[in-house]
Amino acid sequence: MSAEETTEDSRAATDCEKKRVALSSVAAAVLLTVAKIAVGLWTNSLGILSEAAHSALDLVAAVVTYLAIRVSGRPADRDHLYGHGKFENLSALFETLLLVLTCFWIAWEAVERLFFVSKHVDVNAWSFLVIALSISIDFTRSRALKRVADKYQSQALEADALHFSTDIWSSCVVLLGLVGVLISHRFERLAFLVKADALAALGVALIVLKVCYQLGRKSVDDLLDAVPEGLRQTVAEAAKVKGVLDVRQVRLRRSGPEVFADVTLAVGHGVAFEAAHDIADRAESAIQAAVPKADVVIHVEPMAERREDVLARTRILAAKHGLGAHAVRIYDEEGRRSIELHLEVGDDLKLDEAHKRADDFEKALREAVPGLAGVVTHIEPAGERASLLKAEPAGEGEIQRALLKFLKAEKIPAHLHEIQARLAGGELQVSLHCALDGSTAIQDAHDISERIEKHLRAQVPFVGRVVIHVEPVE
Repeated sequence: MSAEETTEDSRAATDCEKKRVALSSVAAAVLLTVAKIAVGLWTNSLGILSEAAHSALDLVAAVVTYLAIRVSGRPADRDHLYGHGKFENLSALFETLLLVLTCFWIAWEAVERLFFVSKHVDVNAWSFLVIALSISIDFTRSRALKRVADKYQSQALEADALHFSTDIWSSCVVLLGLVGVLISHRFERLAFLVKADALAALGVALIVLKVCYQLGRKSVDDLLDAVPEGLRQTVAEAAKVKGVLDVRQVRLRRSGPEVFADVTLAVGHGVAFEAAHDIADRAESAIQAAVPKADVVIHVEPMAERREDVLARTRILAAKHGLGAHAVRIYDEEGRRSIELHLEVGDDLKLDEAHKRADDFEKALREAVPGLAGVVTHIEPAGERASLLKAEPAGEGEIQRALLKFLKAEKIPAHLHEIQARLAGGELQVSLHCALDGSTAIQDAHDISERIEKHLRAQVPFVGRVVIHVEPVE
């Protein structure tokens, strides 16, 4: 099974579980709304009727949440490049507005009953039964919603879970109000408790208003791409993998359960393209480990390191100008520094074009390394056109005799092997392996290979290219 098929199966399973828990919330809201309306009208309890209105809006909110879950599960398309996750944020905001309207209605009715209108409340077993049923159902569905919301980072389900968890407290307030009314009917001295039902309804309104503030603020923040506290720092710290010199910019936005991160990293000037890409991959993996399922885009920029030496600057600057630099020599003469180097240019350039590019490079090098007394560049073709040559085998006898003579004269403990000679381009092309002690300094090994090359050119006619591979003795 391909990675894309696995991802699609995972997405389908996620959407199925989210829809299932949202649909169960709709069913619970229908049951509670019908039961509370029936008992509230029978007993004339404003507390229960306020709970019925609350549950009716819960039903609307649950339906909106279910529809939002269905839409938000769709993948990104041409018109919604970041997916459809914002529908969950809109759903949560819609729930908030409905709850605010509920609060105003409940508060209005409560104040009217407290100060202007006196209504008899008939408290019976059904009153307590419907509230107890409401508390048990709200407890069950709020836990189910919270579990799935945390599992898939769904803000619509999180809003529903928070909504229904507060229903438990508001139901408890109504329950206390009913107890107060019941006591007022039994004991004349406590007749003032007849207002407890209206006070309970007012308490419900205050609780719901607090929930409205929490839900509304979070929904608006997400719609306006506000960054959750600490998330930016988490991403920035995760991005500091080996090879990253600085995290220059972190941009974050949330779309429903998904987090999109655009991160700009600085790496050393001398880091090769493949290595920079590997650093970006490791940073992306680290961010996704810190923020699961985040959609991460990494942009890498070069940055000069504090300890970057003149040699590194020279090579980096040559690469920026599309040139190759080798055989770089830096001379310090009585406090004055100068540079000589070989500069590789394209084979297809004319002399005036190649010289112009060399001049541009030299000017840039003087600016990058202040105080240079002089810069001398030797222009040479990069050799791309001569990379493929027709060759014929040539005898190695003369080459081997010259090498044995070199070893006898120099008395170097080197083992020369895999000697090859071929004719190409009218010249003798020679390659060989030179095995030395593994503790030999690389500069000393290079000097030995240069001396072997000079000896071959002096001893064997028509020697052209010489390639010597140095290696430690096995």
